[in-house]
Amino acid sequence: MPRLASYYIPGLYVEDHSCRVPLDWTGKEPGQSVDGASISLFYRVLCSPEHVHDDLPLLVFLQGGPGGAGPRPMNPSSEGWIAEASKHFRVVLPDQRGTGRSSPVGAATMSVFHKGREGADYLKHFLADSIVRDFEHLRRSSFAGRKWTTLGQSYGGFLTLSYLSLYPEGIDAAFTTGGIPHIPASATEVYEHTFPRMRAKTQEFYARYPQDEARVAAVSDILAAGDVRLENGDPLSVEAFQTLGSNFGMKPSFETMHWLLDTAFRDGDGSLPGSGAGDMHLGEDFLNAVMTRLHSKPLYWPLQEFIYADGEIEPIHWAAQRVRDEDPSFSTSARPLLFTGEAIFPWMFEQQGQLRPFKAALDVLMEESHWNRIYDTGQLARNDVPLQSAVYYDDMYVDSGMQLDTLSRVGNAHAWVTNGYEHDGVHGDTVFRTLFEQARDRGDLEAVFS
Repeated sequence: MPRLASYYIPGLYVEDHSCRVPLDWTGKEPGQSVDGASISLFYRVLCSPEHVHDDLPLLVFLQGGPGGAGPRPMNPSSEGWIAEASKHFRVVLPDQRGTGRSSPVGAATMSVFHKGREGADYLKHFLADSIVRDFEHLRRSSFAGRKWTTLGQSYGGFLTLSYLSLYPEGIDAAFTTGGIPHIPASATEVYEHTFPRMRAKTQEFYARYPQDEARVAAVSDILAAGDVRLENGDPLSVEAFQTLGSNFGMKPSFETMHWLLDTAFRDGDGSLPGSGAGDMHLGEDFLNAVMTRLHSKPLYWPLQEFIYADGEIEPIHWAAQRVRDEDPSFSTSARPLLFTGEAIFPWMFEQQGQLRPFKAALDVLMEESHWNRIYDTGQLARNDVPLQSAVYYDDMYVDSGMQLDTLSRVGNAHAWVTNGYEHDGVHGDTVFRTLFEQARDRGDLEAVFS
């Protein structure tokens, strides 16, 4: 594909590219010409400056999410894995369909659908089966069918197993970090495992910053007592405040929350004043920071529970809300207040302006029982593509026990289990290097570098 642009950033040579892919892959095969309704697939290719003219093997990064665009590195070390990968590979960074510069989907996109069924059918095109076919089309059409190595972070690990199910012939070797789904997939099972981890993470936060327990309670009392509005007009409810714990499984999330609460109160020096909600007012800087945190990644929340939908299933029916309702410790009136993690709730699509246009489609999808297949358990059992996975023992989002159970049933899979990192460990300078060296020393990369 012709380059849109080429340039250097510190330590990296970058090329921008774009191609067209079908909106609906039904009846189509990757690598064929694209006709009918189509969308853009944007991707970057980067390498170290000294390798610009070298014939390097390819590594494609499968971004986390769902609804996550590819990284925009500032330099090799800003995304720790890139510093190591760019020594050995030409790195491909796609924006998954609906994100970044790949025909992004947001509130304006969904506002054109006047019926929930229409919006639901549209959103179903932005899940793993379509994403993997996009990438396989990219490999065949833009990289002359050369095999590549995959690196899947978080949801990118889900995509990895879909890729190994659908097109294993396209992959020389695969790496995943914190992202092996449980198969068979079940959103309810996932939240039954992760809500206890949300509780434990909140307790760990309060243990580190004991003074913040009272500040969180005071903020919650203010929100419960009055009509607090963000600058964009959205209400700020206790439930919405609780979702700020969504990054408690990453670093430095505890410190981020601590300093957010530091400016929670407007009056005096911002100390906790008195005990009555009527005596306190929330600070503007705090509210603006909360609004920024709540309004990002417009596809991340709408697709969250549907990444577990595989084939014929019982309707998901708001799995996280159902599991939460069974645990009174997550009540908005409970003290200490518990924060929630990577979980969506129906009220979000009523309270938050950027999500309201998704509501009708979500109501339909939550009752849907028929989905495209994303995993082939037989193919995964027969898998001969070397798969090296970092499994974080204390992962807040993807239960380590469930990951290991799946890996035990995938051929040629190897797990490195560690409690030394949070879910975003790949962004440091050690995790990918460790996986790469383990695979190399085992001989799993001979096909890549032959």
